[in-house]
Parts: sequence; structure tokens; C-alpha cells
Amino acid sequence: MYKTQMEAARKGMITEQMKIVAEHEYKKPEEVRELVAKGQVVICGNKLHTCIEPKGIGSMLKTKINVNLGVSRDCKDYDIEMEKVQASIELGADAIMDLSSHGNTQPFRRKLVSECPAIIGTVPVYDSVIHYQRDLDTLTAKDFIDVIRLHAEDGVDFVTIHCGITRKTIEQIKNHKRKMNIVSRGGSLVFAWMSMTGNENPFYEYYDEILDICREYDVTISLGDACRPGCLADGSDVCQIEELARLGELTKRAWAKDVQVMVEGPGHIPLDQIEANMKIQQTICMGAPFYVLGPIVTDIAPGYDHITSAIGGAVAASAGAAFLCYVTPAEHLALPNLEDVKQGIIASKIAAHAADIAKKIPHARDIDDKMADARRTFDWEVQWECSIDPETAKKIRDDRKPELEESCSMCGKFCAVRSMNKTLNGEHIDIL
Repeated sequence: MYKTQMEAARKGMITEQMKIVAEHEYKKPEEVRELVAKGQVVICGNKLHTCIEPKGIGSMLKTKINVNLGVSRDCKDYDIEMEKVQASIELGADAIMDLSSHGNTQPFRRKLVSECPAIIGTVPVYDSVIHYQRDLDTLTAKDFIDVIRLHAEDGVDFVTIHCGITRKTIEQIKNHKRKMNIVSRGGSLVFAWMSMTGNENPFYEYYDEILDICREYDVTISLGDACRPGCLADGSDVCQIEELARLGELTKRAWAKDVQVMVEGPGHIPLDQIEANMKIQQTICMGAPFYVLGPIVTDIAPGYDHITSAIGGAVAASAGAAFLCYVTPAEHLALPNLEDVKQGIIASKIAAHAADIAKKIPHARDIDDKMADARRTFDWEVQWECSIDPETAKKIRDDRKPELEESCSMCGKFCAVRSMNKTLNGEHIDIL
């Protein structure tokens, strides 16, 4: 028998999950097994999450999309969050992270695991303060570890753990004078706890114990980037790169216990630095799947950060990132509403698909070629079929109906496709 997908792969076993991933990715099951054994693909799936649809995450597979949800003190309606969950699944999200920071989070988390076929992730350090209802500096290392165990027992498939910052990071942040300091919510909590208690990061100090929990339930560790840059000025600085080096060490230690690992990355990064960041991570972390927030390529677009992140996400995924965390128009401004969630998912899916075409993922471009054929023949129904958001595409056309069904209201009889079709068929071109 085996505890984790990685252990099975290393023993030469092809699991049912590997077979499903192989079929979805147009690969042979043995290819998937080899990639899982190397740690270059993860198949997130807590053994208690029985309704999950297995998916592989790795740079040589289709780029996957994560959606962040969850309540806050200012927006605490779990029914609305479930509406976002349903919309996310319908729009094709691969994973959902519950980032709730208020109230009793466990029923919502368990509901996700019992009903949701997507991969479910959490950040246990958020839940620690809520779970114990105590101030941060009164919590102990054991308290933090017990919440990780609680999330594993609840069935979550991956947990983000900010293991890579240590007491050395406190001095780095103070001396390096970053413009935005630490913008990771979990990273800032760990930093504050270390500063207030004088203790070492409990997630680093007790990492082996965390690995034992994750191994028992086959929970994938997502190594959080506490020092991810929060503005372009902090991109690729010493704090970010030094933490990444430690995440490489922690990746090796997880693999030694057959625990699956993803590594989280930036953040706000200038466009010309993205490819280098991807290659550095692949080297330091030995090909472990890279999970990036955006990256966001400019700091000046509040309300449009789904676009700034899609630009960065396309470049990142084409250069080796495996997993894109969506960013919504509400980033930096508010908890996203249902429309924000939709816009964030669509933008991320466009970025992921563009990257998959660039990487020549098998059959990635098939849908684009089908769309081109439908446009040439004015087959609008097939065009809606091929659209990433058929509802919006159809609404735009219906709102501005053309005189000629075969064209659109922009070109009319000046339509280049119409003119070429007629010309090549030997027909007369009537413009006026």
C-alpha cells in the first residue's frame, strides 16, 4: 500500500488518479507516474476528499487556475461565498482556496470538501487566530500545528504554509528597507508572531511534524512565499530570493518523506523579470510546480488588476509556472463579488490557455483552430461553443445586431471574411 501519490509513483505503482490525469493531459500513465515520482507533477487529493476530480499540476501539463474565496469581518455571508464556489466550478476553475478570516470556518470548509469536485486549499495560519479566539502572541507552536492537523482531518487537499521565513528574515526586512515590507497576509502574521514572542517560525522549526501530518492524509504542501514582492520596486530583491533558496531546501525535505510540494511565487514583478524568476525557481526547487499570484506587472491599475495579472500570468506560465492564482478587479480594494470572481477567472483562463499554446501542450490549440473555421464560415453557434465566455460574446452581438446575419455591425458588407469568401467562390462583391 501507499500513503501518498508520490510514494506510489516511487514504488512504480500507477494509481487511478494518475490514469485520470494521463487521459486528461493526453499522456501515457507511465509518463505521469514518472513526473509524480520526480516531484515535477502533483496530484492534490486528500484521501478524505472523495468527490474530487483528480487533476495534475506541473509545467508540462495544462496550466491550472486557482480561485481565492472566503469571508472577512466586513463581508461574512457564507451563502454568497457558496454562490461564488458554484460559479467558479461552472467557469472551469481547477482549485478553490478558502481564505476565510472571520467566524466559524469549519462548516464552510467541510461543505467544500463534501460537495466540491475542485481541489480545495487553505492557509491554516489564518484560521489559528479564529479557531482559538485568542490574540496572535498568545498562540503556541503546538496551536499552529494542531490547526494544520484539523484542516487535514477536514479533508483539504493542499495547505499553504509559510515555512521559508525565519528570525533571520526579521533583520533582513528591517535592514533592507523594502518599499512594501511584507504583503503576504500569512507571512505578516508569522513575522509578527516571531517578533512578539522572540521564537523561531513554528512552521520552520516543526516542519518534520507538519510533513508527518501531510503524509498521513496525502495533503500537498504549498510552500508560501511570505516575502513575495508587493510592488515592482521590491521585485527579485534579496528577501524574495533568499526565501526561495530556503524553499528549495524544504522541498527536498518534503520529498524525502514522499510529501507532494508546490512552491509559491510572486507577486508584483516587472515584465522583464518574470522569465528569470521562473527559471531560478525551477533550478532551486528542482522542477517542483510553481504556483504564482499573477504576477502583477504594474502597480497603477486598481480595478483592472485582473488584466495586469493576466499579462504576467501568460508570460509566467509560458516560462514554466504550472498554477495561476487568479486576481480579480477588486485586488487591493475589496473582497471580490460574484462579477469580480467571474472576471478574475476569465482573465486567468485566457492567460493559461495562451501559455499552453506557446508551450505546445498537446491539443491546446484545437479549440482555436475550430473557432477560426467557424469564423470563416460565419457559424455563430460553433463560435459560442468555442468561446471562453459564450454568454458575454453572444450578448454583445445580440445587443448590436447587424443588417447582415453573416457579418457584424462593425464591418457590414465591408467584412473582409465575407469579401474573401465571395471572391474565392467567383461571386460578385456588393458593397453599396
